[in-house]
Amino acid sequence: MTLQWYPGHMTKARRELAELMPSQDLVIEVLDARLPAASTNPLVSELRRDTPCIKVLTKSDLADPEATRAWLEYFGRGDRVVAFASTAERPQDSRKRIPTLAAGFGLRHTRDRPLRALIAGVPNVGKSTLINILMDRLVAKTGDKPAVTKMQQRVVLPTGWIVTDSPGLMWPKIEDEAGALRLAFAGSIPDTAIDYLTIGLFGARWILERYAELVVARYKLPAIPASAEALLTEIGRRRGGLRAGGTVDLHKASEILVHEFRHGLLGRISLELP
Repeated sequence: MTLQWYPGHMTKARRELAELMPSQDLVIEVLDARLPAASTNPLVSELRRDTPCIKVLTKSDLADPEATRAWLEYFGRGDRVVAFASTAERPQDSRKRIPTLAAGFGLRHTRDRPLRALIAGVPNVGKSTLINILMDRLVAKTGDKPAVTKMQQRVVLPTGWIVTDSPGLMWPKIEDEAGALRLAFAGSIPDTAIDYLTIGLFGARWILERYAELVVARYKLPAIPASAEALLTEIGRRRGGLRAGGTVDLHKASEILVHEFRHGLLGRISLELP
């Protein structure tokens, strides 16, 4: 499966990103801690070249902590790359860590030469939330749906840094089927791009393989379901997904599983390992 979801504003955003990148001292790449590889945009790596990069793994409170530790170790081996895990519940951590990590690259802010940083990442990973955290006030619009930010926004932080928040940027063709499904399950691709049943079956298979005890507890199941379809069937039976005649609406059951995963109601789940 090759997924093509590339709204018109992203063509402009890619061009603007390419024009802006040479003037930046630092790239702050925002990744979803539950799927750090799938939410890494190869265009950002291509455009930044050797510009120092801080990878911020957002939503880490929703991710498996062991998997997050493995990802931080993995990213720590990169050249001119550092990473840390972030959560909106502890905004002060991000406000402290980013300047400290930038200083580790030898980057210094002065009145005559303000440090310039670009925040980049795929849709719905928390870029606008991060810029609000760094500003310590609401300056960027946030939302649960991808592609909320459609144009660049430049702000001056209380520290004097000049930070540009770029729109969530995908690449024109996502040829990695598993990566596309991870992005869809987490909400970085609109639900209209891939049908709920496909997303739900993918998520159910992964969760049964790695985190079966969490869905057994969440849906009060007597045993671990034998298959992804069996799990969706059990969810449908317990959450109002029965049609006339007693058949289960697997599409509705998929919606329930997808939304409960996205909101962390199933527990701390990561969708991939290094």
